[in-house]
Amino acid sequence: MSHDHPDLITTHPFDDDKLKEECGVFGIYGTPDAAAHTVLGLHALQHRGQEAGGITSFNGETFHTQRQLGLVSDNFTNQAVIDQLEGFAAIGHVRYSTTGESSMRNVQPLFADLASGGFAASHNGNITNAWHLRRHLVRHGSLFQSTSDTEVILHLVATSTYRPLLDKVIDALRKIEGAYSLAILTPEGLIGVRDPLGVRPLVLGMLGDAYILSSETCALDIIGARYVRDIEPGEIVIINDKGLRSLSPFVELNPRPCIFEHVYFARPDSLVDGMSVYDVRKRIGAELAREAPQDADVVIPVPDSGVPAAIGYAAESGIPFELGIVRNHYVGRTFIEPSDQIRHLGVRLKHNANRWQIEGKRIILVDDSIVRGTTSLKIVDMLRQAGAKEVHMRIASPPTRHSCFYGVDTPERSKLLAARMDVDAMSKHIHTDTLAFISIDGLYRACMQTEGRINDRPQFCDACFTGDYPTHLTDQEEDNSDQYTLLQSMGN
Repeated sequence: MSHDHPDLITTHPFDDDKLKEECGVFGIYGTPDAAAHTVLGLHALQHRGQEAGGITSFNGETFHTQRQLGLVSDNFTNQAVIDQLEGFAAIGHVRYSTTGESSMRNVQPLFADLASGGFAASHNGNITNAWHLRRHLVRHGSLFQSTSDTEVILHLVATSTYRPLLDKVIDALRKIEGAYSLAILTPEGLIGVRDPLGVRPLVLGMLGDAYILSSETCALDIIGARYVRDIEPGEIVIINDKGLRSLSPFVELNPRPCIFEHVYFARPDSLVDGMSVYDVRKRIGAELAREAPQDADVVIPVPDSGVPAAIGYAAESGIPFELGIVRNHYVGRTFIEPSDQIRHLGVRLKHNANRWQIEGKRIILVDDSIVRGTTSLKIVDMLRQAGAKEVHMRIASPPTRHSCFYGVDTPERSKLLAARMDVDAMSKHIHTDTLAFISIDGLYRACMQTEGRINDRPQFCDACFTGDYPTHLTDQEEDNSDQYTLLQSMGN
């Protein structure tokens, strides 16, 4: 939510209290309509970033780039724009910034003319030693044009003493910590990279003879491509006229993919780690029903992200499922309204209580998470005003007690409700009769089942719940007052 104007009200009051993925990436090689396919792919990934988007294409001789603030549909549906992005290969990016500035200089793909030729990069994730590396690079003469941690990668590649471009990329990536999935476009081809822990997702698809890289499989579906496989943690793929080549140049680690992709980030029609997100979320709801049963008349989701878990809860508990909150999908991002009274009513622009399914009933309200708690309080109060007799809230993830430093917009820990209160206090704070979260073990059980069997999937990254961070947090550990301001503006 912007604070630049005192009378600016968001019309996404239910979304502003969610953890948000910072970015989505897409790349395609081997089709004359590369840019048009990238536009469609970014449409499918729009949920991963709504603040800005960009596309870089390559025609064998020249790189072409279009980057804009705003939604893909606002900037890339004009055929004249797509015609300017000529070429048989392209990469794209959608961005949601965290505390950093929203300006054109941070919109990706970032592009640089290196000694080896053009180099464009789209990045999903967060480099946890970006400030440390940036400070070193600046001292040795690098000139930064953005506040994005992605630019650190470009400078590391440019200053690498290795000669082949691929060796430069590997050398650069060996210096960084954190989480990253990359789509890189060069004269030598399209390069896809996933960090050794596999924190951020990246999948491989094909459309005829064309290869595709994407943050999620839903972007393959929209262009009629088929899902081939996930890019493995620590894998680099190089795609060019010779086909696809795979390398694993990093030290092998136990993978730690982000568990919140299954809880909230990914679209329910995507596959993540080979599992249907929709099915996992229903299993989470069923686990929640077994762990935290409650006598009630109806199970109601907080739309849209709470719907699959609520279906699972209702099926397991035998309590009817109803859409007790109706979401308006046709509301713009913001509007200006000087009246405090009208601003307070703005919460109903996006969601409204379906009174006929609520009045006089005992409600089980299912949502994916509680972050600050401001949204939950508004929803519960709205249901009570609609006549709910009781409101019992069930959350399809454990309490979010820790900030994420791997490419997710998380408030500082002091603003996380679960970091300040126990569950009973949280329940009183948001005005529920009872409140319960799925346990971390229950979440793992739901995420590790496929067709009734337990997978041997390695541990996930669950740091936002447990505080168990799988990498060094160099920038956080270096307590420099001058560093804090830059860290607040860095992130892809």
